[in-house]
Amino acid sequence: MMTEHTGIPISPTRVDISRHDLKRMHTLARTLFRLSQRTSYQQRVFPEIPEIARFDPGHAALMMGYDFHLGANGPKLIEVNTNAGGAFVAWQSQMRNLQGGDGIPLSERFQQRLLFSFQREWRDFSRSRQALQCLVLLDEDPPNQPLYPEMVSCRDWLISHGIDARIADPGDLQIDGDGVYHQERKVELIYNRHCDFFLEEDALAPLRAAYLAGSICLSPNPFAYGLLADKRRMILWSDEEVLQQLGLSAARTRLLLEMVPLSRLMGGMDATRLWDERKELIFKPVNKFGGRGVLMGKSITRKRFAELEPDSTLVQQIVPPSQVRSQDGEAFKVDLRLFVFRDHLLGVGARLYQGQLTNLRTPGGGFAPVRIV
Repeated sequence: MMTEHTGIPISPTRVDISRHDLKRMHTLARTLFRLSQRTSYQQRVFPEIPEIARFDPGHAALMMGYDFHLGANGPKLIEVNTNAGGAFVAWQSQMRNLQGGDGIPLSERFQQRLLFSFQREWRDFSRSRQALQCLVLLDEDPPNQPLYPEMVSCRDWLISHGIDARIADPGDLQIDGDGVYHQERKVELIYNRHCDFFLEEDALAPLRAAYLAGSICLSPNPFAYGLLADKRRMILWSDEEVLQQLGLSAARTRLLLEMVPLSRLMGGMDATRLWDERKELIFKPVNKFGGRGVLMGKSITRKRFAELEPDSTLVQQIVPPSQVRSQDGEAFKVDLRLFVFRDHLLGVGARLYQGQLTNLRTPGGGFAPVRIV
C-alpha cells in the first residue's frame, strides 16, 4: 500500500505498544533533551564536535526522532536523528487505520503540537511575538529524495495554516547580508532536512555564514546534532561514571543505563576480544547516517573487520527488534520512532521490515499504524 502522493510504503499491519513502554521512551527522550541543556554536559561534549556545532542559535530543533527497538527487557534506544523523516507518513498510516474503526484519533492533537513547534522555534529565535510568515523545507535535490512526498504533505499542511511554505535545494536560495531569500521572498525559518549535519559542503557555505550570523532560523541545526544526534553521544549515555559526574539523579542515571545499549568507540577496545564477541555487536560509522556502512557483527568478515576505522566506528551491543505478524502470518521486524520537539512528544510511528537493517523496501512493510494499549 502506498501513500496518495507516491510510492512511500504504508503497511496494513498494526503495531501495538504498551502505555508503559511509550512512557519510558518519552521519559528517556525528555531526559536526554534536558541533559543536553546542562552546561556541564555541553562542556563535556564541545571538545568532540566541530566549532559550528558549539554555536548556540538560541532555539531547539524541529522533529527530533528517537529510534527504539522493543527488547526483552523493554524499549532500547537505537539512535537519535535531527532530520527524522516519516512523521506525516506515520500520521497518514494511523488515519488509514482509523477509517477501519480502530485506534484513538490523535490527528488533531498531532497538528496542534506540530504547529506549536514551528511557531515556538520562530519565537525563540526572533524574540518576537510575531507569527511565522515564510518557511523553506530544505534538502539536497528534494524531488529525488525518497521522502519527498512527505515534504510536499508538510508544505501543503503549513500553507493550510497560513504559513508561506516552499520546498527548495540550497542552490535555490539567495543569501546576502540582509538574510535568506527564496524567489525574492525573505525566509524566516528553514526546516532543515539536509543530511550535511555540520554544513560542511561548499554548496552550504552561504547558509552556514547566514546561520552563524544569526540571520536565519535553521532547524534542526548543527548545535542540536552535536549535542544529541552524533552517534558518539551514546558512549557518554551508556557510561555510568560519566553520568554521575554530570550530576544526574540516581533514577535518571539508571534509566539511561537500562535503555541505552552499551556503546564504545572501537579504538578504545581490544580487537581480539571484539572479534570473539562480534556476534553480539553491531558496528556503526559515526560519520554516516541512515544505516549507511552499518555492519552486523555476525556477518562481518575478518577482512572487513580489519578495514574498520577504529576512531570513527561505534561498537554497540545488539538489541534485536521485536516482531509483529501480518494477517497472512508473515513476520516483520519493528522499529519505533518517537517524534519529539524539545521534551514534548509529537507522535509515534513504526516501520516494519525484513532483513538485517531497517528499510522501506520490504513488500508488505513500510510505515505502520501504532496503537497504544
